[in-house]
Amino acid sequence: MLIQCSLLAFSPDGLTLASGSAVIRVWRIDNSELLREINSWAKSVAWSPDGQQLVSLSSDHKTLKFWNPLNGDQIGQLCTSHTRRSIDSVAIFSDGSFITTSSDDKIVQLWTQTTGEHAFESTTGAESVAISPDEELPVSGDDRGKIFVIHKAVRNAFIGGDLRFVEDILTQEINADDSNHNSYANRSVVRARNSEWDDALQDAVKSIAIQPSLSGYISEGIALCGKRHIWNAMEAFDLAFVFSNHDPSIIDLLLLIKSYLRVELEKIAFEHERYSEAAQRLNDSIPSTTDLFSSKTFDDPGLNIFTMLFGRDFGTLWQTANKIRCDALLRAEQVTEVVESYQYMMNTNGELAGDNCLEWSAAFKRNCTAYCVSKGDETVAARNYETAVEWYSAGIRMDSSCESLLVRRSKANLERKYHDEALHDADKIIELNPSSYLGYEVKHATLHDAQRYDEAIQAFNVMLSRLDDAPDPQIRKPRQQYVGPSEVNNTTRQVIQTLLENAPLRLLDTFTGHLCSRERQINTFMKSTEYKEILSSSMTRAHLQTEPIEEAVARYFRWVMLSHRWENKETLLHDIQDKAIYDLDPGSSLGMERHVLHRPEYHVELQRSVNSMFVWYRHSALTIIYLSDVPPSSKAGALANSTWNTRGWTIQEFLAPNVVLFYQADWTIYLDDRSPNHKESVGIMQELEEATDIDAEALVAFRPGMSVAREKLRWASTRVTTLQEDIAYSLFGIFGVHLPVIYGETKQNALGRLLQEIVAQSGDITALDWVGRSSEFNSCLPANITSYNPPPYTLPSLSEDQMQTSISFARCHSCEACFDTADGLQDMLITTEDKLVQFSRARSTRQPFLLVRPWNRYDLDSSDLSDEVQSANDDWLEPESPSNTLLSGCHGEDELVDLELQSRSLKLIVRLGQCFGALLLAQQRGEEFKRIASDHNIIAQVKDVTSIHDMMDIRTLEIL
Repeated sequence: MLIQCSLLAFSPDGLTLASGSAVIRVWRIDNSELLREINSWAKSVAWSPDGQQLVSLSSDHKTLKFWNPLNGDQIGQLCTSHTRRSIDSVAIFSDGSFITTSSDDKIVQLWTQTTGEHAFESTTGAESVAISPDEELPVSGDDRGKIFVIHKAVRNAFIGGDLRFVEDILTQEINADDSNHNSYANRSVVRARNSEWDDALQDAVKSIAIQPSLSGYISEGIALCGKRHIWNAMEAFDLAFVFSNHDPSIIDLLLLIKSYLRVELEKIAFEHERYSEAAQRLNDSIPSTTDLFSSKTFDDPGLNIFTMLFGRDFGTLWQTANKIRCDALLRAEQVTEVVESYQYMMNTNGELAGDNCLEWSAAFKRNCTAYCVSKGDETVAARNYETAVEWYSAGIRMDSSCESLLVRRSKANLERKYHDEALHDADKIIELNPSSYLGYEVKHATLHDAQRYDEAIQAFNVMLSRLDDAPDPQIRKPRQQYVGPSEVNNTTRQVIQTLLENAPLRLLDTFTGHLCSRERQINTFMKSTEYKEILSSSMTRAHLQTEPIEEAVARYFRWVMLSHRWENKETLLHDIQDKAIYDLDPGSSLGMERHVLHRPEYHVELQRSVNSMFVWYRHSALTIIYLSDVPPSSKAGALANSTWNTRGWTIQEFLAPNVVLFYQADWTIYLDDRSPNHKESVGIMQELEEATDIDAEALVAFRPGMSVAREKLRWASTRVTTLQEDIAYSLFGIFGVHLPVIYGETKQNALGRLLQEIVAQSGDITALDWVGRSSEFNSCLPANITSYNPPPYTLPSLSEDQMQTSISFARCHSCEACFDTADGLQDMLITTEDKLVQFSRARSTRQPFLLVRPWNRYDLDSSDLSDEVQSANDDWLEPESPSNTLLSGCHGEDELVDLELQSRSLKLIVRLGQCFGALLLAQQRGEEFKRIASDHNIIAQVKDVTSIHDMMDIRTLEIL
C-alpha cells in the first residue's frame, strides 16, 4: 500500500484525518471533531496500514517519528537519514516490519520500524518508492520512468546472512538462463561470501566470458582477493573502472574496494612480521581513504553495497586498517607514531566505535602500555634515558592514569637532570592517588637532586606518614627501608663531636669575620645546606650509613691554620669577641690562640689549646705560613733567612700539617710556586732542610712520638720563644705528651718536666746526652735547651771480628762482670764550676764521687736477651740492673747456663768494657747524688775488666 507524504493523510479505515504543520492534529471525518493534538512540527504525516501508528517527517526532512494517535505519545525509535538530501517518499510494509524511503539524492533506504535501525540502502536513482501487495518486491522509480526491482527474498537473505538460500535462487536463474552474466557474477559474490573461492572465481570468469561487465570484474577481484592473489585482484578492479561510465558512486565504490585490497596487502606483511613495511603502507593508505570518505560521504548509504560484496562495511574495514597500523607501529617500535595512530583512530571513529572496537581499544591500551614499560625499562638498563622517556611517554599518552609509567618517566627524566619534567610527573602521581607514597618518593628524589633540600625533606616526611598511616600491612612494609630524621640527626651530631675532638675550640668565619665557638659551629652546620643534603639522602637507606655522614661533616668542618712570627702588636681574643675582624684596624694582625687565651678566665681552654695545638695543625686542611719579613718577588734562600725559622712554636706548626703554603709579606705565593702543597716542592723543602737541619723526610712526613728524642731536641735547641716556658710547651705535640701548662713557672722547670716525661715514658736516655749547665729541676737535665745543640759524642764501635775476639778472651778468664758505676776516680783531671766539697779543707770527711755509665736499653743489642732483662709489662721502660740475670751462676752456682744466653751475656760485658760517655756524680746527703762537671764530655773506660770482679759494686742511683 502506498501512502504519500503530505500535509494531510486519511487513516486506513477512512474515519480520521491527520494534518501536519507546526502541530500534528487528528480529526473525526463525520463531525470535524479534533481528537488529538501532538506538539511536534511535521512537514508531512502518514498512517501505518493497521492505523495504529502515525508517522511524521520532521522539519529537517531527514527524521521520521512514530506516534500513538489515541494518546499522542511518541513510540518506537527515530529513523534518521544519513543522506545529504531530503526524504521525498515513504512506504510502510503492511505488517509494519519495515519502512522504505526515497530522497531527492536518489537513495532508497530500508528501516526496521521497531528499532529504527538502518537495514539496507541502494543507489538506484529513485525518487519514489512503493511496496507490492504481496510485499515481495519493493519497487522504486526515477524521474525518467525507469523502474528498479529488488527481490525481497534476496534482500532479506543478504541482510539475515542466509547466503545458501540466495545461492539457490541464483542457481535456479542460471539453470533457466545460463547466458545471464549478472547471475554468474552475483552467484560468484555469494560463493565468495561463503569462502568458496575456487567456485567464486569460476563463476566470475564465466560471467566475464559471457559478457565483460562491471559486476563480472568486481566478482573476479573479490574471488582473487579471497585466494590472497591481491595483485591479480588489483588488476581485476582496475578493469572494473572501464565499466563505471564515470558514475561517481561506482568510482567511489571501486576506490573503497582498492583501499580494502591495500589493507589486505598490509595484513599479509604484518602476518609475515614485516612490521615496518605494514606500518608504512598503512600510513600511506589510511589518510587517502579517510579523505575519500570524509564526514560528508563517510556514511553514504550507497556504499553499503560494500557490505553485500565483502561481508563487512566500510567502518569495519577502516577500523581493521587502523588496528593493523597500530599493532604494526608498535611492533616496529615507532613509539611516537603508534600513539598518534591510535589517537587518530579513536578521534575519527565517531559513531563507528562499537563494542568490539572498544574492547580492542582497551586490550590494545593494556598491551601497548605493557610494551612501553618493557622497552622503557630495557633502555633504562642501557642508560639510554632519552629513548626510555619516549617509550614511557607513549604509554602515558595511551593511559594517562598509569601510575607505574609516571613513576618510571619521572625517574628517567631525573637521570637526564630534567627536574621540572620529573617533578611534574611526581605531582601528577600525587594528584591521581594522594594516599600513595610513590608520588612523594619520586618527588623527594627529584627535589633532592635539584638541591631543593627543604622541599625534599618535607616530601620525604609526607611519604613516611603515608606509609605509617596505611591500613594495609603490605603497603606499610616499605617503611622498613627508611630511617627517621631523628636517627640521622643524632648520628650526625655524634660524628661532629668525634671530629671536633681534633678541631680548634674556636674558628674564625672568613665570611662573617666573627669567631665561632664549637656550639655555634654545630648550630650553623645543622641549618646549612650541607646538613640538609645529608638528612635528605641518609633517610632513604634501610640502615644508616655513617661513612657518607663522616665525609660530609669532614668537608664542612675543614679549617685552615695560620703560622706566623709573633709581632709586637697582636689582636687578642678579648679584642675580637662579638666583633668582626673586618672592622678592626687594618694594621692589626691576629695572634694565635695560645696567646689570646692568657687571661685567667680562659685558663682551662688554654690548657687544652696548648696540648692540642699539634693535633689542630695536623688535621687542618691547609696551613698558611706567613713570612712577614720576606719581601715580594724574593729569590730562593729568603725562606732560610726568615725569622720564622728561629721561633719555637713554628717548628710544630710546620711539621704537623700535611699541606702547607708559604706566603710572602704582600701575601703572594713564595717563589710563585703554584703547587697545591709546598711540602711537595723539592726546591722549597731543600731550602728548609738546609735552614733547619731537619732531614727532608721528617719535614714532609713527620710523625710525633718519643723516638729519636735527642735529635728532636737538637732541632729546637736554636729556637727562641717570647715566653720562656713556651720553649718546652711548643714541643708537647712533637713528642706526643700531655702535661699541665703552668705559665709563670721557670723555663728550667717547664723543660725539666718535659724531659722527665720523655725519659719516663720511652726509656730513651739519650735526653741525658748534653753538655752545659745543669738544671735546678734535676742535675741530670740541662738548664737550657741550647745544651742539645752540639751533636752527641760518637764513641768508636767494635767490628764483628773484634767483638768475637773479646768474647773469647772474656770466656777464657771466666769474667762476667758489668758496670753501672765505677767507684774511685784515679788518674783523672776534673774541671768543674761546682765546688768539690771532698777537697775542701773545712770538711774532714771524704765526699764520695761516682763515675756513672747511663744504662741504655740499646746496649742489649736487638737480641732476645732484651726480652730477658726488660720488664714484661712495658717494653719501653729502662730495665733494672742486669746483674741478676747476667751473673747468675758466676760464683760457682750449680745451675747450668744456656750456652747461647751465656754468649750473649759475654757480648754485653765486652760492650760495657768499651769507652762510654760518663756522668760524674757527687754524693749528697744520704743516698742522693748530684751531677757535676756537666759542661764537658766525660769519656771513661774500665782499665782491666778481669782484675776487678772481686770489687764489683753495681747499683741503681737516684740523681737529683
